[in-house]
Amino acid sequence: MIIVMNNSATEEHIENVLNKIKEKGLEGTVSKGTEKTVIGAVGDERLLDPELLQSLPGVEQALSIVKPYKIVGREWHPKDTVVDVKGHLIGGNHIQIISGPCSVETPEQMRKSADGVKAAGVKLMRGGAFKPRSSPYSFQGAGMDGLDMFRKAANDSGLPMVTELLDVRHLDAFLEKKVDVIQIGTRNMQNFELLKEVGKVNVPVILKRGMSATISEWLMAAEYIAIGGNHNIIFCERGIRTFETAYRNVLDVTAIPVLKKETHLPVIVDPSHAGGKAFMVSALSRAAIAAGADGLLVEMHPNPCEAWCDADQAITPEELKSLMKELTAIAKVLGRSISE
Repeated sequence: MIIVMNNSATEEHIENVLNKIKEKGLEGTVSKGTEKTVIGAVGDERLLDPELLQSLPGVEQALSIVKPYKIVGREWHPKDTVVDVKGHLIGGNHIQIISGPCSVETPEQMRKSADGVKAAGVKLMRGGAFKPRSSPYSFQGAGMDGLDMFRKAANDSGLPMVTELLDVRHLDAFLEKKVDVIQIGTRNMQNFELLKEVGKVNVPVILKRGMSATISEWLMAAEYIAIGGNHNIIFCERGIRTFETAYRNVLDVTAIPVLKKETHLPVIVDPSHAGGKAFMVSALSRAAIAAGADGLLVEMHPNPCEAWCDADQAITPEELKSLMKELTAIAKVLGRSISE
């Protein structure tokens, strides 16, 4: 860490900073220039709080040199991590598509959804038994009954199930039902107690980006999971909130190459929540794969007009088939493949 002193800093101010550094077990070195004095903190700078140092008299700025995320950072793990979901690989050269309805509604709907997913060549199925909604009067999901419906459809079709965990109190039920991938949604990205608990289980986790989260905040949220021992983490970009109102969220395609540089973990994209309209899904999906995403999380409903949740953004089974052909062609150009 580098601490820059301001022009009015006295020797007493400098000594005070050095003492704070030593209290944390680090060593301080002082470099005096013609205009500024700079103090270097040598050691594990994660033990130092930049904000605390900046509050000290005479300090102008405290700059971290080492990145605060360690386990998820590529700096410490240069090789790509490939997450295995029941034999289906995500990451490296393997692109994986996950598709299904926004919410679990009925056994018949889940059966038809599973049929549509399989017919398109998609290997993992998504569906929400618990739904976080902006309005308390909106459909909140079928709950535990929905989890049972999804489990049966997954068993009958042989598709691994991907579903969102909203509450730490439901974790035991998720494990009992053998949920194959736990999704942490945008509203829970910084629910640190929830992240700690899923960090203790041996189940892959999709961590969606908070709608207003920076890349650094997102990476640090993943670190909460990783520090518990669960390193099977998949980042999911789902669009961020800006001033634009023409579509639901702004898909941050730039986040894909940035994350690929910063972390060894897989990065997927949710084009459905980004655009919020079915007609955008194909274009956003193509852009994501072209930018290097390791997969997609796509909403598909057997009859979107009758969907109980997010009907506007769900594509049909036939549209999913067509999309898979497009994505396969793009992946081939990049020397990658839609994974089995």
